Amino acid sequence: MQRFDEIDDPRRMLLIRALTAGLLGLTAAGSQAITFGIFGSKPRKLPAGQSIYGLSGQVTVNDKEATLATTIKPGDTVQTAQNSEVVFVVNTHSMILRSDSKLLIEPPENTTESLIIGGLRMLSGKLLSVSRNSPMRLTSSTATIGIRGTGFYIEADPERTYFCTCYGATEVQATADPTSRENITAKHHDRPVYIVADGGAGNNIRNAPFVNHTDQELALIETLVGRRTPFVFSNDVYTGPRRTY
Repeated sequence: MQRFDEIDDPRRMLLIRALTAGLLGLTAAGSQAITFGIFGSKPRKLPAGQSIYGLSGQVTVNDKEATLATTIKPGDTVQTAQNSEVVFVVNTHSMILRSDSKLLIEPPENTTESLIIGGLRMLSGKLLSVSRNSPMRLTSSTATIGIRGTGFYIEADPERTYFCTCYGATEVQATADPTSRENITAKHHDRPVYIVADGGAGNNIRNAPFVNHTDQELALIETLVGRRTPFVFSNDVYTGPRRTY
């Protein structure tokens, strides 16, 4: 399990310290200044019409450079370059797309609702996302995952997908092997898995450790859509469940 002091991106470590101070009600002026310096505002529910809470580095939406004024909606492709990141909201879904990532936000079939997400296609990279009561399908090169309104984290590459049901219920299936299938219900990162392409029939979902995402980041993106995480964490800046896998 990756602890706070093992996070390899110094900017992300700084952000998590600031988020912990702001989201847990601490009053350290220095921590609030860090938050404002990174994103320009204290974490709160985004106003109607605003998609992006913060971005750093090179971020594009439909191959056009993104700014804080850019709108993101179903049908769009969001992409980040190396050492880049974007935090954004689409309807009641809130997300952090990390560096070297490419995400297609798919609209649902047979609807005219422009902000409803039908699915997320993770073409490459890393994504942390939260939603409630919004079923959709998440796909990668090796996995097809039913999301029933939950918090989740995914890392996708051509041969393997890492997936953590942070809280809520999901249905995980290996894309090339329907016999590798598992329903997961989690309260606090209870069952991270790898979904691989070459494990053999019925053996393409495997145990995985807890890596690369934190409760503080989940609290941030829930705040952006006016919600809280379903669990309560303490103010000692830990990154996830206190156990090994």
